[in-house]
Amino acid sequence: MTETVDDSAAPNEPSAAGSGLIWLWLTAVIIAADQVTKWLVYTRIEIADRIVVNPLLELTHRHNTGAAFSILASESGWQRWLFVGLGAVVSVFIVGYLHALPRRGTTPLAIGLALILGGAVGNVIDRLNYGFVVDFILIGYRDLVFPYAFNIADAAISVGAALLIIDALFLESRRR
Repeated sequence: MTETVDDSAAPNEPSAAGSGLIWLWLTAVIIAADQVTKWLVYTRIEIADRIVVNPLLELTHRHNTGAAFSILASESGWQRWLFVGLGAVVSVFIVGYLHALPRRGTTPLAIGLALILGGAVGNVIDRLNYGFVVDFILIGYRDLVFPYAFNIADAAISVGAALLIIDALFLESRRR
């Protein structure tokens, strides 16, 4: 069989198949895992209850109307729409960036962006559906518990941000 090549895209503009958009499957997995786990917590664990999984991990049910570390959580509700708008703008920017990103040689960067996109969309869905984000993961040991609960979306955003930092510090210069 001979392989056909699509020359319709301009040389500097990758097609969707030849761009970072190939990683959108990872975004979809993050969104699905995030929403399923939040739904399970929302429907099966009472608010503020804590379930010890092991000495380092507990499950809980908390509602965060703010941003990371509950920033702006005590505000009157306007922050919900601010965070929905920011999440939407960031998501559109990331999709555009992924589309412009060449498929080869940018894997850590593309994975980081896909993870951040999945996390941002997951938390935006919560804000639209509930008016808050469902958080449920607590980590720590004995009395040294991280004071804020988080979720799959938050974890994806954190790992994605770490990949972007690693890419910027160690890999971007190699691509040039």
